[in-house]
Amino acid sequence: MKPKAYMNPYLAGLFLGFVLLATIYVTGRGLGASGGVKAVALYGVEQVAPEHWNNTEYYANYQQSNPGSPLNTWLFYEIIGVLIGAFFSGVISNRIALKLEKGPRIQSKTRIIFAVLGGALFGLGSQLGRGCTSGSALSGMAVMSFGGIITMFAIFGSAYMVAWFFRKLWIS
Repeated sequence: MKPKAYMNPYLAGLFLGFVLLATIYVTGRGLGASGGVKAVALYGVEQVAPEHWNNTEYYANYQQSNPGSPLNTWLFYEIIGVLIGAFFSGVISNRIALKLEKGPRIQSKTRIIFAVLGGALFGLGSQLGRGCTSGSALSGMAVMSFGGIITMFAIFGSAYMVAWFFRKLWIS
């Protein structure tokens, strides 16, 4: 069975804006992804090294402002919802498969190394910038935050600057 075509990106962007607006209206907060990943990392530290968890000021401050389990945050449940929604979207569109998306000039191993390295750098940047593309940039711009606008320009500006160096890996 042939997979369905992707949605028009402009229409998808419009729908994303409506989801963001509904999220702010219903919850009083914007969307975010890095906060959910951070919650999972904190939960891991709490479970694997409880003595370190109990003796570190950063974790004590986090625990004080977020009592209970680190996973007891709406961002964690948002991430679970995104994964479930993505799975159902893949099923409906007939796109469920294990495959590695890559350009013709890159080997699978190199592609995986770049993906992990890029993800780690973006995760580090999201923590230094107090939010990722969705949490800081999209949600920040939705409430006309100057920091959100600066974040969006920084993310896309740096992507355009770096893309030139890696473009030959993706095009033939």
